[in-house]
Amino acid sequence: MQALWIGLGLVGVGLVGARYALHRGLAPRASIEGTQPADLGLTAQAVRIPTQGGLHLFAWYLPPPEAASPPAPAAVLLHGWGGNASTLLPAAQAITRTGFGVLLPESRNHGRSDRGGHSSLPAFAEDLDAALDWLGQQPGVDAQRLAAIGHSVGAAAVLLVASRRPGLAAAVSVSAFAHPEQVMRRWLAAVSVPYWPLGWGINRYVEAVIGTRFDFIAPLTTLPQARCPVLLLHGRQDSTVPVADARALMQHKGPARASLLELTGTHEGFADPAQAEQAVLEFLLGATSPHGRPAPEPTQQEKGHVTLSG
Repeated sequence: MQALWIGLGLVGVGLVGARYALHRGLAPRASIEGTQPADLGLTAQAVRIPTQGGLHLFAWYLPPPEAASPPAPAAVLLHGWGGNASTLLPAAQAITRTGFGVLLPESRNHGRSDRGGHSSLPAFAEDLDAALDWLGQQPGVDAQRLAAIGHSVGAAAVLLVASRRPGLAAAVSVSAFAHPEQVMRRWLAAVSVPYWPLGWGINRYVEAVIGTRFDFIAPLTTLPQARCPVLLLHGRQDSTVPVADARALMQHKGPARASLLELTGTHEGFADPAQAEQAVLEFLLGATSPHGRPAPEPTQQEKGHVTLSG
């Protein structure tokens, strides 16, 4: 009996620690550091976009060329945990060259966006939905040819949105994890917290705070439900989210129209960014074609880096 009370006490202490970590230690730092549009010769509009809970998101908007006819496709590029609009700015530069409009929002509690509540995968997805809604209403943008691109947690949010948003034309997931439970278990192990019973209790507490079970929002669950073509990109040397996560996603993709491109690189970037950009551009151009042309197959050069495809 004494051992039981000790165990319950440890779980209680763990839950208190989890609450502190979630609302303090795990709260993203609102950094605005990074490359600016002018640094890359880009002219971007600073806009604010309404999202859930009365909050507003900061974003950079790069409109499509004024001469675009018919209305142009457009993409939302969403950073990962602790990132900001600068994170995917080089990718935005490449995408704008193809005639796309590009929106780079900062999720709530990140960068220059409003702070409120907590940040989580569902919150990232809510903000992505708000960004897509806003983008589809802009002059010169074809609301039927919108794409979503995300990195890390932003990538998981892209897959969640792709599983439930009608009309999304394409989704690109860069370095997404397979399941939040695995992410938390890796983090708990890194800080020497045993999974049972302490880690298990912490994870259940986090689920209560974000308002949903990990199983419901895990990319392993959402990818098979994707309503549009999906491209997964992952670095083979990624030590934050092992490439095994991407392979697991492909093994369980079900009916999803998904392909995986593995490249030399880490969680933060690829050794040959131009190769990744080319793969993304070809995918986007195919998936958003006004004539319904399917996304192209990987080139022979790219096939050398594809471990699984479908």
